[in-house]
Amino acid sequence: MKAQVANCTFKPPQVTINFGSGYDVQEFNTSMLLNYNRVRSSCPTDGHYTYTSYTSDCFSGDWFTLEEDHTKGDESGNMLLVNSAYRTGVFFKTVIRGLKASTTYEFGMWLMNLCRITEKCPYPLLPSITILLQTPAGSTLATFETGDVVRVKAPHWTQHRAMFKTPASETSVVITMINGMHGGCGNDFALDDITFRECVKTTAKTATATTKPKNVPAKTATTSNLPKTAKPGSTSKPVTPSKPAAKKVTPVPDKKPPQSSPTAKTVKEPPKISPLPPKATTLKMPPPPKALTARENALVQQVEIESGNIAINLYDNAEIDGDTVSIYHNNVLLVSRARLSQKPITLSIPIDSTRPHHELVMVAENLGSIPPNTSLMVVTAGTRRYEIFISSSEQKNAKVVFNLKE
Repeated sequence: MKAQVANCTFKPPQVTINFGSGYDVQEFNTSMLLNYNRVRSSCPTDGHYTYTSYTSDCFSGDWFTLEEDHTKGDESGNMLLVNSAYRTGVFFKTVIRGLKASTTYEFGMWLMNLCRITEKCPYPLLPSITILLQTPAGSTLATFETGDVVRVKAPHWTQHRAMFKTPASETSVVITMINGMHGGCGNDFALDDITFRECVKTTAKTATATTKPKNVPAKTATTSNLPKTAKPGSTSKPVTPSKPAAKKVTPVPDKKPPQSSPTAKTVKEPPKISPLPPKATTLKMPPPPKALTARENALVQQVEIESGNIAINLYDNAEIDGDTVSIYHNNVLLVSRARLSQKPITLSIPIDSTRPHHELVMVAENLGSIPPNTSLMVVTAGTRRYEIFISSSEQKNAKVVFNLKE
């Protein structure tokens, strides 16, 4: 999305969305959103968004503190803050009007992952945003993806850009933004300064071919290549320049002695030393939170996994009755109050010699209409697949342990 078209000269932005300024700003979404609701707070919770000019000490310092938005010189200017919902979905949808038909535009926006790098979230769920541009009638013009919006050590805005062309006789575009990652630690972001810039094609200058004059010798002597003793236009015999003295070349002997040479010394290769195996990493887990100490953590299953990635999908195992769970990974909250359904809660955890031990604890936040809280965990590791049935209640959590196979 950061690619620049080589033959484009961009005009100033024809349309800019900078989310206004002040507290009581208008709503920019032109459609109702299924998984997101607006709040008037500088620290929106899961499944909420806000328009604000700052954010400070959100969630015990898990977010960066931002004193201003991205727009330069925009006093009290707002940005869009999004705290990801439990389910993937649309968080922004609006109509862009006043564009030119049959015109190439650059779409641009500035993004930042709000989440700080902390030990509380060692395996973050990163935002991954898809931008869909359509006509008001629903025809797709272009689809762009940001890829993972990674966490950084200090607040940093990154611009994402892409090109598209408006169709003939169409001056409006519907823009839809979808976060492809469900809620959890690491998946919160800020967005600002959406722009549409017209691309004016530049034409390269073509060199004019020159015709070679007739009856002109192929090579014409010039003043610069005459000997110093010859004058231009002189009828005297040309002076033949003296040849430069030949340089004496000393032959370089072959560095590699002949194999048959009796004087060649045999050089012994140093013995090969096998690298030492890496030292086992001692797992340092933070102290368990109250949700894990207030209830029994019953071990459901322990699985040995080879090095690689563990793909985990968690479904409601019975009738969809409104069960919600929170998932802790090595005592760190990974998923908060997610609803179990036919659509899985998806996790991916790397396991290797530096991260050989993983504990997942499922905490029932409610029991739905049909107690207890039951779920099916489908684990895929390499070519192996496991199905683990989980049941938790208000008195007992469910724990699944993964260890690296030696």
